[in-house]
Amino acid sequence: MTHIVDRRLNGKNKSAVNRERFLRRYRHHIKKAVAEAVHRRSITDIERGENVSIPKRDIDEPVFHHGQGGHREMVHPGNRDFVTGDRLPKPEGGGQGQGQGNASPDGEGMDEFAFQITQDEFLNFLFDDLELPNLVRKQLKDTESFNYVRSGFSTQGVPAKLDVIRSLCGAHARRLGLGGARRKKIRELEAQLADLKSAPADLDAAFSHDDQIRVLEDEIARLKANVKRIPFIDEIDLRYRQHLKQHKPATSAVMFCLMDVSGSMTQMHKDTAKRFFILLYLFLKKNYKKIDVVFIRHHTSAKEVDEEEFFYSRETGGTIVSSALKLMHKIIDSRYSPAEWNIYAAQASDGDNWNDDSPICGKLLTERILPLVQYFAYVEITPQDHQMLWHEYEQVQAQFPGSFAQQQIADPSEIYPVFRRLFERKAA
Repeated sequence: MTHIVDRRLNGKNKSAVNRERFLRRYRHHIKKAVAEAVHRRSITDIERGENVSIPKRDIDEPVFHHGQGGHREMVHPGNRDFVTGDRLPKPEGGGQGQGQGNASPDGEGMDEFAFQITQDEFLNFLFDDLELPNLVRKQLKDTESFNYVRSGFSTQGVPAKLDVIRSLCGAHARRLGLGGARRKKIRELEAQLADLKSAPADLDAAFSHDDQIRVLEDEIARLKANVKRIPFIDEIDLRYRQHLKQHKPATSAVMFCLMDVSGSMTQMHKDTAKRFFILLYLFLKKNYKKIDVVFIRHHTSAKEVDEEEFFYSRETGGTIVSSALKLMHKIIDSRYSPAEWNIYAAQASDGDNWNDDSPICGKLLTERILPLVQYFAYVEITPQDHQMLWHEYEQVQAQFPGSFAQQQIADPSEIYPVFRRLFERKAA
């Protein structure tokens, strides 16, 4: 298959299809650069684009050229200083040039091709192969979702949408329309010319036989020249496939974000939890427009808060995890019917809890919450040994292996790997 790349400089995103093809071709390099950028940056700075470098040897494109076979004659420039067999003197200075840095005595390399990916492209590669698990169709809500459908043809468009067959059919019809009358006239004159050549020479005394033949031949030649001047294809013949956005049935979803802000959560623990939830928040906003997000902070008591207070409030206290789970269940009962909503939850804590409260948390999850939700993810932020809450949740995971998952984050560098494990796309 032949690929023709349009490299013309043009505006209005007419080269967007070439960029998309380029991003697909070098997907592995870009995903690697995005993964490295995640480890270098703060999670709060993860929305901007990224510079990507690709080794030049990997962007070579196939070209047609003449082979080495056959007889070839070439002329090479000569020189006045050396003949065959002379030895060239070694340059003085030990290989130091005019540039910055030191020269290498051996080895070779190639320049790298560098380009910038946009914020949207960065987030697309960052969240590639991730999705909300167990998402099912519920009652239609106002989540925006659409796909592109064919909607006839247009006389304007980008080269990638050019319909060659439709354009050629239009060009053929135009040539028939413009040249049909002339071709009919040509056929009539050719018939007259044939009759004239077979007729006696003295039919018309006013014109000689040869003059009549010459007049007909000149007229036929003029009409054929006019037909040949009709262009094979014209700009008005071009037809482009047109696509329109068509809204399709969407799925409504709500994500509950539960964060422990008790006194046992050090500033490092809180920062790590905030980074995890910021990453989750970006993922939801990028892939699920208008999805509902409920933020719950808790210490000895739980409170529903807005996005600003959830990430930046300094309120603290003791630790009763069950208060957050009770508030979550209360909100589900009042606002989010499981028959109409896909319900998800993500909980972050250091694992510290009153021992008497951990069995209550397990009972709340198994009896009241997990039967209503599609997926519940628990993240324990601690480099130390697990406490009572983790072991209680292990029993919950054994009862609900498909809808409950838990992971440990011991270091901020583990945030993104843990996030991918929790929300990776499951095989159908």
